[in-house]
Amino acid sequence: MVNFLCNGLFWILAIYGLIEIVKTIYYTITYTNLKADGIYFIIAVKNQENEIEMFMRSILFRMLYGKENSVKNVFITDLNSKDKTKQILENLSKDYGIIKILNWKNCKEIIDAINLENK
Repeated sequence: MVNFLCNGLFWILAIYGLIEIVKTIYYTITYTNLKADGIYFIIAVKNQENEIEMFMRSILFRMLYGKENSVKNVFITDLNSKDKTKQILENLSKDYGIIKILNWKNCKEIIDAINLENK
């Protein structure tokens, strides 16, 4: 019985580790073209469904049509919103390619990768 539980726990941890490896490979492939030149916006949001669309559209308007054309990407980290904030952001990311929606852990990994490149 103990052997069965230990084997089950081992396989659960192994599968979890495999999933984490696949996620890391995916994010590495997706975001390795990030360079330290240019401007990156990182915006953390939580429960802002009433304000987020107007806020993002005003930022995007300035970036796309203003003098701030050196903006490379806008990373938006949703901090587990309970409202429709994430859905609104996903719709905006479909319209604007520079918007990337990430969870906080992946956003921090990208920031660390850019910081390592500067050293």
